[in-house]
Amino acid sequence: MLNSLRFPGAFSRICRRMYLEEALAALAFAMFLLTLSAQALMAHEFKAGAIEIDHPWTRATPAGASVGAGYLVLKNGGTTPDRLVSATAEVAQKVEIHEMSMKDGVMTMRPVAGGIAVPAQGSVALKPGSYHLMLMGLKQPLKQGAMVNGTLTFEKAGTVSVQFKVESIAAQGSDDGGHDHMTMPSGK
Repeated sequence: MLNSLRFPGAFSRICRRMYLEEALAALAFAMFLLTLSAQALMAHEFKAGAIEIDHPWTRATPAGASVGAGYLVLKNGGTTPDRLVSATAEVAQKVEIHEMSMKDGVMTMRPVAGGIAVPAQGSVALKPGSYHLMLMGLKQPLKQGAMVNGTLTFEKAGTVSVQFKVESIAAQGSDDGGHDHMTMPSGK
């Protein structure tokens, strides 16, 4: 009789302990998934073959602006060089690959014939004052915080869909995610 009275209490404690362990395991698993999701969202990276595209971004534009610029870093983890040959953006009628440079105190900007070489095991930064994507014939202003759908086409890696994050109109190449495109190595 004494054993039968203790059994329900012991059984109840075992059940509560098992429930607590299961609840803690479920909570730990949920936190793990949340961490992975947050990292994926913050990374803002895309891949085409051996090419990694790091944080495509653009600046917000004032109302009435007809052009914008796109920036990103291309990293080639492969053993053969590749080439960015074209790009598109849903918000632009046309996208050209451009290079900006200074010579004798004069800033010039021109389309890059044949695209941009991405060396094997190397990288190229498209950044303010250098290579960039010129978004021409904007269909709407670029608003800070928005994402702009586009594509990049490579000679060997093919075409990949990307999203450009619209940063502030005064952005200089740094974002809240810690990317600093002004100091990334350039393949120029």
